[in-house]
Amino acid sequence: MTDEYRTIAATSEGYYTEKRSKFLAFAHPVSTIDEVKDIVARYRKQYYDARHVCYAYMLGAERKDFRANDDGEPSSTAGKPILGQINSNELTDILIVVVRYYGGVNLGTSGLIVAYREAAADAISHATITTRQVEETVSYSFAYPQMNDVMRIVKDMQPRIVSQSYEGASCHIVLSIRKNEADRLRDKLNSLI
Repeated sequence: MTDEYRTIAATSEGYYTEKRSKFLAFAHPVSTIDEVKDIVARYRKQYYDARHVCYAYMLGAERKDFRANDDGEPSSTAGKPILGQINSNELTDILIVVVRYYGGVNLGTSGLIVAYREAAADAISHATITTRQVEETVSYSFAYPQMNDVMRIVKDMQPRIVSQSYEGASCHIVLSIRKNEADRLRDKLNSLI
């Protein structure tokens, strides 16, 4: 497994229209299913007069946690094409919601698939795609006299300091570092004992 993944930096929007039906697409960076539920609920409330609020999401660096929802459209004509755009762009930690306003003319299954795919693709095309690193946390407890040695390792390997605590002469530090560097950081810290 690689220790990098692609996601979007911020929310972006897309738009597609076909035979007077309007498809409003919104791409959001997300990291939990609760975030997904909150955002989808917000769109359902905001666009209460829309016929369908369809979505797809992908979570986690391994890209194993995903879902596609057709929200009443014929099976696999909305959520799957949206998810297909997420997959073809190799993105994760992303939610794409497509709101459909019905224009009075049926598009048929192939028309719906194209419309949802194009709306999702437009939202992605307006997004800034960023590469992030998979991080792992490393916790280490040590005596105060070892502080300089610990900080030398921190300066050398440059992990992100998540938290530090000092209680009398005992210290505790929690660091976050790129996953493929975590074992090396642990080894260096443990060699101080």
